[in-house]
Amino acid sequence: MLIYPVTVSKDTNGSFLVGFPDIPEANSVGDDADEAKLNALDALETALEIYFDERRPIPAPSKPKKGQHVVALPALPTAKVLLWNEMLAQKIRKAELARRLNVHMPQVDRLFDLKHSSKFEFVEEAARALGKTLAVSVV
Repeated sequence: MLIYPVTVSKDTNGSFLVGFPDIPEANSVGDDADEAKLNALDALETALEIYFDERRPIPAPSKPKKGQHVVALPALPTAKVLLWNEMLAQKIRKAELARRLNVHMPQVDRLFDLKHSSKFEFVEEAARALGKTLAVSVV
């Protein structure tokens, strides 16, 4: 999983703000620190969608400082992000990936939709189409 460090700070109005140093587009707010952190995952996923839309590579998380709060991207979105970055690194467009997978473009579009519950097998198949292997581990 990709685990991103976050900053938590109290705003002048008493609410709490969460920011992501590695993904500046991701920010959340809450009435208290716990609520702000709960909202942070949604903010992170929304910001990552911007990277997909703009065909930009998604930054890897930096190492959190001791005691720093973190937000973990779940396994399926993590796999999608890693697949996205690999596709961009190889300069492969979604249309080419669809051709390699012998599927229609909407299926590839859903593959890079973090809110869509893609089958893990399809993500694994897409990785193979890029000459890569998807590895999952329990830590």
